[in-house]
Amino acid sequence: MPFFQAPPRLGNQYEEDRVLRSHLARALPSEILSEVLPELADMGALAGGELFELQAEDRAAEPELVQWDAWGNRVDRIELTRVWRRAATLAAERGLVAIPYERRHGRHSRLHQFALVYLFDPSTDTYSCPLAMTDGAARTLVEHKNDALIARAVTRLTSRDPRLAWTSGQWMTERTGGSDVGLSETEARPAPDAALPQAHRLYGTKWFTSAATSDMALTLARTPEGGPGGSGLTLFYVETYDEAGNKNGVLVNRLKDKLGTRKLPTAELTLDGALATPVAGLQNGVRNITPMLNVTRTWNAVCSVAAMRRGIALATDYARRRSQFGARLSDKPLHLDTLAGLAAEHEAAFALAFRVVELLGAVESGEATADDSQLLRALTPIAKLVTAKQAVAVMSEVLECFGGAGYVEDTGIPRLYRDAQVLPIWEGTTNVLSLDLLRAIRKDGALDAIERELFHVTEAVREPRLGSLCDVARAALRTASGWLTAASQKSLLDTEAEARRVALTLGRALELALLARHASFELARGRDRAALAARRFAAHGIIAPPPVLDVAESARLVLG
Repeated sequence: MPFFQAPPRLGNQYEEDRVLRSHLARALPSEILSEVLPELADMGALAGGELFELQAEDRAAEPELVQWDAWGNRVDRIELTRVWRRAATLAAERGLVAIPYERRHGRHSRLHQFALVYLFDPSTDTYSCPLAMTDGAARTLVEHKNDALIARAVTRLTSRDPRLAWTSGQWMTERTGGSDVGLSETEARPAPDAALPQAHRLYGTKWFTSAATSDMALTLARTPEGGPGGSGLTLFYVETYDEAGNKNGVLVNRLKDKLGTRKLPTAELTLDGALATPVAGLQNGVRNITPMLNVTRTWNAVCSVAAMRRGIALATDYARRRSQFGARLSDKPLHLDTLAGLAAEHEAAFALAFRVVELLGAVESGEATADDSQLLRALTPIAKLVTAKQAVAVMSEVLECFGGAGYVEDTGIPRLYRDAQVLPIWEGTTNVLSLDLLRAIRKDGALDAIERELFHVTEAVREPRLGSLCDVARAALRTASGWLTAASQKSLLDTEAEARRVALTLGRALELALLARHASFELARGRDRAALAARRFAAHGIIAPPPVLDVAESARLVLG
């Protein structure tokens, strides 16, 4: 009989995820864990069963733009895939946006939410993107205390009824600048004839808008009175359809042809008189959209960790099914060593991402200290950039674990790798977020907050076998701090040149410290796998490579 390789399979993704279950056992009060456990187990079954199978069946499908109807009317309708339609219903019913606004579990509501998101995301073809922006939009409207928009939009954004639930877009990127949104060319012209208070009509092009099928969006535009830069922009609320169900001056020029996240309808839009209303005054638009970015960056970190988990789960199952050179891959020491390295990176990234989740929950519930709020500001960009880089590296290795099959489209493995590559780009590239951290260090005392966090975390590690790992984390923090001190004595350019190394080093130092603390919890219960992960992660290197060239030498090397 000819040989046919058995493909990798998944079981219940909650029950099979030691890292998630262990974390929740430590971080959630037992009564809350008991209450949410059925939801988690059910989502785990969906993620490894129905949704995983639907992904495979729907693998080749992509969204399609229908610009005109049969009679020549401009309709700009985007047809979504089966996975996305199913995901939309599930996301509303399971409260993936609603949970932190219902506040049933106080500061733990965010942990409840993101545990479900972590299970849901890998099986739903990046449907986490509109959910992240929906969550971010709801948080922004709530924080700005815009009662009219809270009553109209937040109730829909957080609805559990699929017939009523809205999703939101985030329309910021223009041709003039990606991360530099202060260069926005979109114009906002007063519309005194409209019924909305302070109504404006928007005119301009948004070059890259994800989840273009959303019911509303938050976007930036410049009023006639607005000055240059981000402070001269206004944050606007805009609905994509008017009360009669007609397009609200929003034209879809085309869907973007992207490397990955191809199930996600990313579009280039023209705003041609879209009716909009300010969210919080007519100035400081970039600052006013910050609550949205903080939420979406947290989603990015959690989804980075979820992507790693899915890749490792598939690669591990495949190793048990694939035989080469007389034995299964799972019996080959070198292959096991490779998988162990991936598992260590995942566990460390998980620890950091979910620390941010815990802080976000505490701040939103009013149970945070001033130190917690400062720490959240410092850790959000770090967690996003570090976990995203880890996800790309891990998924590259995962693909290689399948050999040639990992390079063949209909196995589904290449999509995992391509989709991971968006994670370091969306919501701020690694360099942009490194500079964001640098500003927080200069203005907000972020480094002090990080030092306090690392001290408290390592002090909580009482297990002697983990002491040396805490020493490594503390040494890495001192190294990063020393780089900043030395660079600041030279010039601003030298300091900026250090930002990426500093951010990556601080992130990995925190990951190691947090993983060591969790390993101490596990060892006290007779379980050593988290300690093994911490040891392996430390061996990978915590300190980013030190600078070799100064700013002028780098310029000569690159620019001549």
